Order: sequence, then C-alpha cells, then structure tokens
Amino acid sequence: MTAWTLAGATFPARVWTASGCGGTGRELAAYLDLARIGAFVTRTITLDPSDGTPGRRVVEVPGGLLNAIGTQNPGLDAFLATELPPLAQQQVPVVVSITADEVGEYAELARRVGASPGVRGVEVNLSLPAYADDSRLGNRMGNTFQVGKLIGTVRAEVPRGVPVLAKLGPREDAVALARACAEGGADAVVLVNAVPALALDPTTGQALAGSAGLSGPALRPLALRAVSHVHAELPALPLVGVGGIVSGRDARAFLDAGASAVQVGTACLADPTAPVRVLDELDELDELDELDGPVGGDRPEGTPT
Repeated sequence: MTAWTLAGATFPARVWTASGCGGTGRELAAYLDLARIGAFVTRTITLDPSDGTPGRRVVEVPGGLLNAIGTQNPGLDAFLATELPPLAQQQVPVVVSITADEVGEYAELARRVGASPGVRGVEVNLSLPAYADDSRLGNRMGNTFQVGKLIGTVRAEVPRGVPVLAKLGPREDAVALARACAEGGADAVVLVNAVPALALDPTTGQALAGSAGLSGPALRPLALRAVSHVHAELPALPLVGVGGIVSGRDARAFLDAGASAVQVGTACLADPTAPVRVLDELDELDELDELDGPVGGDRPEGTPT
C-alpha cells in the first residue's frame, strides 16, 4: 500500500472513494475497513439542507448509470454534528466535498469544514451535472476567472496543511480550468465528474431522470483523456483520476496517464468492497512491476512515495 503526501497532508493509500458513492461512510463500513483506503470523500455538502432532485434518480444504461441525485445532504450543521464525528473517531482520512451558489457560502463552508477535526482535505465540486441545466451556474463553472476566484476564496479559508482539491468535468476546456484552479490555490485537481447525459422512456418519450450525469465504465475513456491532456500541459499539478474505475488495471491506467491517486465511485454500488479490492489489485500489479523492472515515466510533484 503506497502512501501519498499532498500539500503537507499524508493519505495512507492512493485509492479513495469518490464523492456521493459511499453514503455517510457507515454504509460502506459494513463491507470494508475504511481506514485502509486513502480517503473517504463525502457526498457534496451545501450550507443549507438540500432534498436533491425530485423524481427518478438512477437509471441503468449500457456501460454505466445515469444518476440525478443532485445535492441531497443534511446541510453543514447536521453534517458536522452527525456524519463527520464517526468517521473522525475511526481515524478515517476524510475529504469533504462542498459546493455553493454564492461566493460567501463557499467561504463559510470552507472556513468551518477546514477547521473541523478529522478533515484531511476539501474537495470543491465545480462540475455537478445539474449545472448544465442552470445557465447561471453553468456559465460560472465554465468561466476561468470565476472558477479561480472560487478556489481562491476556499483556499484563503482552509488552513495550510489541509489541501484544497478542485473537481472538474470532462470538458474540452479542462486544461484552462485546471490552470485557473491551480493559480487560484488548488493543491490538486480531480478529473472527472459525471458527464451530463439523458435517457428517454421508450414508451412515453419522456426523460427518465432530470439533470442526470453519466458515470461508470462508459465514462472511463473521457476521464483518461482529460487526465492525460491536463498532465501534458500542467505536469507539476497533482491530479486525482476518477471515472469508471472498477479494477486495479483501470487504476493503473490513470496513474500511467499522469494521475497521482484515483477515486472509485460507481463500482461501489455493485460491489461495496470495490475500493479495497482495487487497492489490493493495484498493489499486486506494483509487485509484478518491481519483479519485471521499472516502468512508466515522470510523475508530478505529489506522486505517491
């Protein structure tokens, strides 16, 4: 198991959960030892409680899932009171995912989350699929100036030693947005979130889930492309790869493309042990590589050691 140090924080492994796919942590804890994985990334937390998206939320499609969960969460106060303490007590490295509508809300979220015991990092979700259906938020999240400003706001409120990560979608302008995040103070960029997608009921012709995002293996080629492109242009920027990882070989592909760590998401819904299984398979591949001799090229600062 290979540790990874990022901006002064050490994560015990380079395989993490992805935001939204592990519930509160209690759900996965029945199947695996959360302390074994690199980090547990929480569902995205907002300042006020959110009911999320109404109606049907999950649709199985070839190669993955459409999910339209939105930002369902209990709000910051309840999260800090009921969901974070059990994870901290188990000494699970926690990365809290946050999002907001306004800059001031980002500041409050960052200030309170960053100072909370047990928080190892803050992931700023800049790419919720629902943003694609909200012109105001969508335009903001595609604007490099605005994205850099939001990250700068978060970085100013989060203590040093607690890394700030920016989560982006598989956009054509991912390099420009990643650069803006880095210039705003992000310690790493997470690539990629679910891509906005649509499925129709063949009988009614109506959308099966609104404001949905495609995740799972079908997303993997897009995610790998994003990681490869951003790494080629910004080789010093640490990246976390996510998107359709279901095996150690999938994880290795992301590391070879330039990521320093990976997140396992949709696979957890079918196999709750997936994060530790992927970690074990990746370790086995590393052992084989050591027997066969060194492989691969240079990695950015923040590479696992």
